[in-house]
Amino acid sequence: MKFKKMHGLGNDFVVIDNREGRYTLSAQDCVKIADRRFGVGCDLVVILERSERADILAIFYNADGSESAACGNATRCVADILMGETGGDACAVETRHGVLPCRRVENGWIEVDMGVPRLEWGDIPLSEARDTLMLELGDKVTNPAVAVNMGNPHCVLFVEDAEHFPVERVGTVVENHPLFPQRTNVEFVHVMEDGRLRQRTWERGCGETLACGSGACAVGVAAVRRGLIDGRRVEILLNGGSLIIEWRESDGHVLMSGPAASVFEGHWPE
Repeated sequence: MKFKKMHGLGNDFVVIDNREGRYTLSAQDCVKIADRRFGVGCDLVVILERSERADILAIFYNADGSESAACGNATRCVADILMGETGGDACAVETRHGVLPCRRVENGWIEVDMGVPRLEWGDIPLSEARDTLMLELGDKVTNPAVAVNMGNPHCVLFVEDAEHFPVERVGTVVENHPLFPQRTNVEFVHVMEDGRLRQRTWERGCGETLACGSGACAVGVAAVRRGLIDGRRVEILLNGGSLIIEWRESDGHVLMSGPAASVFEGHWPE
């Protein structure tokens, strides 16, 4: 089975092109492929299928075998593959979250229209009606969070210093908090002196990753809702590099721009 190893800011993926229907992959197969000691190693396995609604269908599996409806960094990588095949500068990628328009922008970066964020408690989803702008998580997490769904659930915590915050300890608690019946991704963020946002991400089913595109989108939305940035466009610095996030006022769509990189190609034994 052929595969391609790619990453977006170090958030890495094994991409398997199954548009010809040659392979049948289970969630457990994806766990084996994602294993960093006994497999190829990645944060997510991306399976490409034919689509009747877009140029391609991308299905995302976390390293623990659970499925994710959205992944911004992986979507950029899929778009990079497609535009490389066609020679064009635009394409559409179908995900469980919907059809996401993509285009090549300046510096070779790829912009993805991630759609409209969902902000109501039932859309996150939460297990009970709560204020998603000032979400209280109990004694173990003192500051209120912002909950955002960008095709997958996110819980954004604005902290004094994300750089030195105990991400693993608190991330595990919040990911498995009873308020999140589907578990959640957790972002730890502070506003930098130059107006940029510093983000670290604890991804459900993966642990801390170098970057999270849908998480950066959630952070941009949360920062606008809290009034922490000027305007609706911001650069977000993640462990692996920067993304530009814009929450467009005209239609409420979130635009994410960033790089995509190919690392190597290989074969997975039968």
